Amino acid sequence: MIAGASHYRGSTDTPELPETAIHDVLRNERRRRLLSLLTDRATASVSDLAERIAEQESDEVPAPRDVRQSVYVSLQQTHIPKLVRLGIVEQDGDGIRLSDRADDVTVHLEVVSGYDIAWSEYYVGVGLLGLLAVLAVEVGVPGFAALPSVLVAALFLAVVVASAVYQTWTLGSTVFHRARRDGDR
Repeated sequence: MIAGASHYRGSTDTPELPETAIHDVLRNERRRRLLSLLTDRATASVSDLAERIAEQESDEVPAPRDVRQSVYVSLQQTHIPKLVRLGIVEQDGDGIRLSDRADDVTVHLEVVSGYDIAWSEYYVGVGLLGLLAVLAVEVGVPGFAALPSVLVAALFLAVVVASAVYQTWTLGSTVFHRARRDGDR
């Protein structure tokens, strides 16, 4: 695609966000937290979003007043106007909600902090454990030798499928979530 040119998805008149804009949005921690909070609800007030983000940043409930104030001001003056300009969120008075275009960005949203692991790392770990367990059955490691390798493989596959369903549901990016969000408007 030619730089600066926009291309359209399907027959809609909403241009797809350029990758540089998506990366710019996701580069900021507060914007990532804001988008993550909005995926869980149809609409939220700026003050409620500021409170939740301040709690995440300070690890205190309730967050200190100065942190809440700082977050509120930055949301009002910087982050929400930027997301509105890009068409990622819509603002109606004090209410903020994700727009139809938000899926372009939220699909890339996976906040991993502290000692958490990314979903991709989790799946690699489960896959390796499953492979090692099947190999342990085949080699005859005590405790594993009595199990059929097909059963061990099926158990790990069930864990992967259950995890994927959980991840898809909690990220709020399924067809069902989008339909529910559209119905709430």
